[in-house]
Amino acid sequence: MGNKINPLGFRLGFTQNHRSLWFAKQRDYSEDLREDYKIYNCIENYIRLIKSSSDYGGLARIEIAKKRSLLHIQIYMGFPNLLTKRSSVRQEVKRLRNDIEYLVSRNRLSVDRKLFIFLQEVVNPYREPNILAEYIALQIKNRVPFRKTIQKAIELAKGADVKGIRIKIAGRLDGRERARSESTKQGRVPLQTIRAKIDYCYYAARTIYGVLGIKIWIFEDEE
Repeated sequence: MGNKINPLGFRLGFTQNHRSLWFAKQRDYSEDLREDYKIYNCIENYIRLIKSSSDYGGLARIEIAKKRSLLHIQIYMGFPNLLTKRSSVRQEVKRLRNDIEYLVSRNRLSVDRKLFIFLQEVVNPYREPNILAEYIALQIKNRVPFRKTIQKAIELAKGADVKGIRIKIAGRLDGRERARSESTKQGRVPLQTIRAKIDYCYYAARTIYGVLGIKIWIFEDEE
């Protein structure tokens, strides 16, 4: 039963921090939660929209902080030049801000909140499981064999000086009729140790054969 718990929630307060910080009364909690979900989807959809078919967005994570009169959104990216290298992309970023302002304005609790969006570059992008998962999904969509893709992702993670990585992928691998799962591990990944700083993500890769589920655990350090 222990392997079903989310590694991030299991370590909250020890080696993991909340990625959405705000306080709400009980009657307003669901509305603020829906607002966070819409903001996450809005940002992810825009990054997918502006990236090319041969590149991937490099979105590591999104952090949201809310106060009575302030909404602070921090976007961590491994390759922020994707959003700033062309004038047309800058217009898309402006549209992104307008769309988020529209979403916020529909929440009766956020009418008077000022919106601030900050973009921050991740120093070691291949230490982020979301970026590695997006890389694997892009290679699989381009018909690269999944075992070769997984080994390349592990090499990228080892180059970023991680202590251990585990990758699990499930679905109709290589277009086979029967769905199955494959798992690869390199180094130590102590999932039952709370003091171990482990990052985790789940990513759904939509291919012509169906949806493939990608899970990545990265062991960064031990406190």
